[in-house]
Amino acid sequence: MRHYDAAVIGGGLSGLTSSIYLAKAGLSVVLSERANQLGGRSATVKKNGAMLNLGLHALYKGGAAEEVLNELRIPVKGATVPAKGGIVWNDKLYPLPGNPFSIVTSNLLSASAKLEIVSFVGKLAKIDTNALPPISFREWVEKEIRDPTIRRLIYAVCRTNTFVPYPEILLAAPAVRRLQLVFKGNQVLYVDQGWGQLVERLRQEAIRAGVTIWNRKGVSAIEHDGRVRQIRFSDGETLEVPNVVVAAGPGEACKLVTNAEQTSLKEWRDRAKPIYAACLDVALRRLPYTDDPKRHFTFFLDQPIFISTPSVISDASEDGSAIIHVCKDIGFGSDHPQNDESQLERALDFIQPGWQKELVARQFLPKMTVAHDFDSMDRIGRRYGPSVPEVRGLYVSGDWTGQGEVLVDAVFASARRASEEILRDYNHKGGLAYG
Repeated sequence: MRHYDAAVIGGGLSGLTSSIYLAKAGLSVVLSERANQLGGRSATVKKNGAMLNLGLHALYKGGAAEEVLNELRIPVKGATVPAKGGIVWNDKLYPLPGNPFSIVTSNLLSASAKLEIVSFVGKLAKIDTNALPPISFREWVEKEIRDPTIRRLIYAVCRTNTFVPYPEILLAAPAVRRLQLVFKGNQVLYVDQGWGQLVERLRQEAIRAGVTIWNRKGVSAIEHDGRVRQIRFSDGETLEVPNVVVAAGPGEACKLVTNAEQTSLKEWRDRAKPIYAACLDVALRRLPYTDDPKRHFTFFLDQPIFISTPSVISDASEDGSAIIHVCKDIGFGSDHPQNDESQLERALDFIQPGWQKELVARQFLPKMTVAHDFDSMDRIGRRYGPSVPEVRGLYVSGDWTGQGEVLVDAVFASARRASEEILRDYNHKGGLAYG
């Protein structure tokens, strides 16, 4: 094998992004992915002509993901999400009060609640999240909001946009930052024809930048003596390389690095709190029920369920199918996947009665890993990565290495941080060089 300045392990969004940054800065880079395709959890599956993401995905304008994609000149086509949604409470569907008129006319809220939510949204945008104390999101909400219905609504919005159903352990600052993006309006983007299109654009940019990509090339060990020396692949081949970015979860990183138990990776793995979701994704010939054809998402206030219909506003599938994602936040996991699937089906029955007669394709993901960790009360003052202190040349990236970012924003931001650390070692003092 030829010599490379850096190797990236993992061909998801984070791995592809790191490889592009490094290659554009002039380093020789190889990316190794054990699967036969790139993308990981961001892959898009084609079933019976319809395009299905692996669960619910969305980009947030103004977040780190958009910033990184703009830096790398990666075009993203899609539709911004207007506040045209619904709320289910006590088996009744209400319009989401997403603008002043709908707030005033909403039957969901009392007169005092309407005044309070208008005041709350006005104050929300002015909050400096960096100045918030290290308290839980629940404690913050209980202090800021009096009306119980508005509290339920805010919890549901935050849960949907972080996938964390535990406000008592979620840190307030990242949660409030997410709320600011949501309530700012037109800040969520549904990517046309699935996130596989975004993966493909990153792949093409990586190749243009000179990255060597190996599919079906699993890694069995990253060998070191306090300094990264070589990678050993599952097929027995080895590659000497001075820098390695592991774009995978903390558990996987521990498995790959020799003597990982003697490094910070062990602490990071042991402290991590992975978050999961049960997802039912369906493609329909048409939407059987269109009482409000522009409504494209629905919150359930009394259940941790969210329904999204991206095809209402975006080019979600190349065959024109109606795409619906039904998601249940199961937090640290669930012991009853069949019950979860039935609950998701009942929720879809409520919003789209008769959907099964229009079914083109479906997939059920009983335990989708949404994030390998999140900013919890246990992580106050702690940051993971991008470098592993005990092993020079070893770096990590991914959603669990966020520094205040959430989900895909953490994925992209951490990829950039890992690349910057490597480039500092190569004396790129002036920052990243873009080609």
